[in-house]
Amino acid sequence: MKPIIDVIIPAYNEEESIAKVIRDIPMDWVREVIVCNNNSSDNTAEVAESAGATVVFQPIPGYGSACLKGMEHVAAKEDTPDILVYLDGDYSDHPEELPMLIQPIMEEEIDLVIGSRAMGHLEKGAMMPQQVFGNWLATNLIRFFYKYEFTDLGPFRAIRYDRLMEIEMEDPDFGWTVEMQVKAAKFKLKCKEIPVSYRKRIGVSKVSGTVKGTILAGHKIIWTIFKLL
Repeated sequence: MKPIIDVIIPAYNEEESIAKVIRDIPMDWVREVIVCNNNSSDNTAEVAESAGATVVFQPIPGYGSACLKGMEHVAAKEDTPDILVYLDGDYSDHPEELPMLIQPIMEEEIDLVIGSRAMGHLEKGAMMPQQVFGNWLATNLIRFFYKYEFTDLGPFRAIRYDRLMEIEMEDPDFGWTVEMQVKAAKFKLKCKEIPVSYRKRIGVSKVSGTVKGTILAGHKIIWTIFKLL
């Protein structure tokens, strides 16, 4: 029996890219694409809706806040999904690789699959040096303190919905991805990384594209790792 799969895309001012992201999602695998419009000042919501996505609105800024709003939408359904997939709205991920993320959950009883940019094809210039270093530091801290092997905090990921509910995600902003991986380690979820492709995003990153965003994200990621010990 084919699992029910929903996709959550947090999006802040991604009107130039969001339709491309939605277009490349293999819809024969997916029940619904939910774009979480995170207080955008452009036409992200209208473009996403025209491209076929369901748009939910989250006026509270923050990557995690947008993801939590998407989960709230999913939880209200009569039939909750078997699997949730997360990816970014800037077209840096390759949505057509979604079946590769789903496969280990369907065939190997894996709970959480992380799309690893470190293991996959990384287009030159797609990740800033501070992102590469931040991933290296965070994954090494997780390995040291939690004894779980990760190579990346990549945004493109798939997780069994029942296990996601167990770990009780909370982080409202930059710590979202690392919180999920640290809690996966604490709750002994079966995790796997698969190589994914990653390209230069459309537009300027709201995090790594600014000094302030980079510092805040780095601080939050490290703080989250130690907070959950």
